[in-house]
Amino acid sequence: MNHVIYRLLRLNHGLRLWLSQQFTPAGLGLLGGLFVFGLIGLDIKRSLSYQIFVFLLAILLVSMVLSRFSRRQFSIARQLPRFGTVGIPLRYPVLIQQKNRRKSRRKSRKKSYRRRNREQDGPILIESFAGSFPTFRTFQSLTRQSKSRQDWFRQMAKRRWVFAPAVDLPPLSAQNETAVTGEVLPLRRGLLRFQTLTIACPDPLGLVNRCFSFSLPQSVLVLPQRYELPTIQLPGSRRYQSDGLALAASIGDSEEFRALREYRPGDSPRKIHWKSWAKLGRPVIKEEQTEYSVRHALILDTFQAEDYSDVMEAAVAIAASFACTIQTQESLLDTLFVSGEAHCFTVGPGQGQTEQLLERLASVVACQDKRFNTLLTAVKLRLSYLCGCICIFLTWDEDRQTLVEQLQAAGIPVLVLIIAPEKGLTEQPDRSCLKDSQSRLQVLNVNNIQAGLLTL
Repeated sequence: MNHVIYRLLRLNHGLRLWLSQQFTPAGLGLLGGLFVFGLIGLDIKRSLSYQIFVFLLAILLVSMVLSRFSRRQFSIARQLPRFGTVGIPLRYPVLIQQKNRRKSRRKSRKKSYRRRNREQDGPILIESFAGSFPTFRTFQSLTRQSKSRQDWFRQMAKRRWVFAPAVDLPPLSAQNETAVTGEVLPLRRGLLRFQTLTIACPDPLGLVNRCFSFSLPQSVLVLPQRYELPTIQLPGSRRYQSDGLALAASIGDSEEFRALREYRPGDSPRKIHWKSWAKLGRPVIKEEQTEYSVRHALILDTFQAEDYSDVMEAAVAIAASFACTIQTQESLLDTLFVSGEAHCFTVGPGQGQTEQLLERLASVVACQDKRFNTLLTAVKLRLSYLCGCICIFLTWDEDRQTLVEQLQAAGIPVLVLIIAPEKGLTEQPDRSCLKDSQSRLQVLNVNNIQAGLLTL
């Protein structure tokens, strides 16, 4: 039964898209009038409404015939940026050039010449996207989560990738290329796949469009939404980095010469002291003092039963906001999360850049097949390096409290942010695990994230 309902809904979605492209707003109104007067005029003996129905039908048929006589030809190209951001309009140039067919006869060539030099107006530009309707697996998930029909439609609206209104085109010249600014509004993070560009040209009556579709598959990576954050001073002092921050010479204590020793197999050639080798006739290695620096962690919780939720989307957006706000010119920031497997991405001098971290966060998916202990293990391996930590949790339970307690036991100050659903948490979190005076815990409601962050 679910398969039948899914196919009917998919058919309805495709039909609505087709009608919006093939008919102008006036044409859609005429279709509505045809339907109404067709029902009223079923009994032609009692009502004369069938005459209005026939009249409207004749107008529609004339418009459809006239639209078929359009002989326009176009060449079109779209130039997309590399990235977009949720909630920020994505603008890009679209280059359109109109071409006309040449007829063999001299008289036809004169008419074609006049037509090429006469500017045409009225067309609109319509974008189509791949995956505009959810898959059957997603449909089943939404059906299980929804308690009513309105709830189902609300969930469907949240899954919408992009809002792309039609763009009114200026008069198109047959001689020059016309540059148009396309604009869409990304609604979800991830890979937004553009599929088809359609130029819809209305007929002389303004009812039916003659559509010229061009398959132009392209994609844009939509980065997570970012919130405004207050100035946050992350606590913590410098710690020894046992992994050797050779690339991060600009942070922490600079490396200084300490001693010379014999060469050992596996030593880097960069550490060879050439003057001593020249004197002794054998390779000598120079040792430097240990590197210390400031290193913080940003822990993102991705463990939930659903493949999509507003709570997780808010958590990813907050993580992206911190990644863009925290100053990493003189410190390192480790972002840890589990998406398929445990990931740790480091941002700072000599390491990855914030733009690369945002790319990773844009592709994060919910972890449904692993336990929270997977993230706990990844954090334990880095406890000796960290000076401070920001934890973004989707809920509050014993496993997450254990993680905070271990961070506190290691002397690491923490900022715990718990994203609460619209109805709030079932129980208030226990703050007794916060032993450090610099540690804080705050609950943020998913419908009021920005206001909650400004109070940090």
